[in-house]
Amino acid sequence: MSIHTRRERERAERERLIVTAARELAESKGWDAVTTRRLAAEIEYSQPVLYSHFKGKDAIMAAVALQGFAELAAELHTARTAAKGTREALAAVGRAYAAFARRRPALYDAMFTHTVDLPFATPQAPTPLQEGFAELVAAVTPIAAEGDDVGLLTETYWAGLHGLVTLMRSGRLPERAHEERLALLIGHFMAGCGG
Repeated sequence: MSIHTRRERERAERERLIVTAARELAESKGWDAVTTRRLAAEIEYSQPVLYSHFKGKDAIMAAVALQGFAELAAELHTARTAAKGTREALAAVGRAYAAFARRRPALYDAMFTHTVDLPFATPQAPTPLQEGFAELVAAVTPIAAEGDDVGLLTETYWAGLHGLVTLMRSGRLPERAHEERLALLIGHFMAGCGG
């Protein structure tokens, strides 16, 4: 193995350590607790080493969000492809999305609540973002009525899911009726879309 290859591997491992430490700290203490000083102490590297990988906390949060988008895309794909039929696929994707947000609240916040320097809804969006949205599109497309703009329809479905999750997590909607609300959204969405 060449020295260059070894250094690149070590660099990638340090980046992985930084991102993992940030995720773990955010999930246990919240994003306010994630600082470069605290991360440097967690991974036992100096702050300058952290800054040689990331410009600051925002860049670290963007890296965490990218990981989250890849994980969410995989979970949505698994849910959609395991479902039997069009209606069940849409419901399975909705349940998987809500479950992801509930299991990983800090990760979800990095992806959808906090401002991160990632291009959304453009051809320049990173692959994990595009893959996650593609899974939503794949679930929505079969229930679209003729003439519907599938992209807008998908964005509307996603907005409904995000709204339910966000309102429940913030305590504005009681958690006890979450499954019923999710079923209502999916049922009425499909009824209004020709499904």
